[in-house]
Amino acid sequence: MLLPILRWPDPRLSRLCAPAVLDDDLRALAADMLETMYAAPGRGLAAPQVGRLVRMFVMDVAWKTGEPAPMVFVNPEIELLGAPVPSPEGCLSIPGPVTQVARAPQVRARWTDLQGQRHEALLDGFAAVCVQHEYDHLDGILTLDRLAPDARAKAEAEVLA
Repeated sequence: MLLPILRWPDPRLSRLCAPAVLDDDLRALAADMLETMYAAPGRGLAAPQVGRLVRMFVMDVAWKTGEPAPMVFVNPEIELLGAPVPSPEGCLSIPGPVTQVARAPQVRARWTDLQGQRHEALLDGFAAVCVQHEYDHLDGILTLDRLAPDARAKAEAEVLA
């Protein structure tokens, strides 16, 4: 089922998310989030973006250029590796502006999947950026919050125009 995506400045996007409980409701939410992400069309979507304040996100960085490879991250943890590098980012909750956000070039991610299995992976490139972006949502952080004041003002004006 397609879910409505919250748009900035909805205050729920700025709230810290609670740990997710792995159950059938969470599995159904993950399936709906993947369907919503593909329809948007995006490459990642975090639970707070659809109004559920739990620590889960979905992503598929390959589907637009190759075979779909959906991933579901339940209660993820990330370790940033390397000096931050600016790269362009968009956000389904902030339609319009693509902003330059400094992100670590690699992350070590740890998460639980929908079957309760723990995973750990070293991610780089766009996958590392996407994980950091979606993880930020779980902490109530938006791309706008990562911008210098002048860049933020410009991006906000573009959204509100």
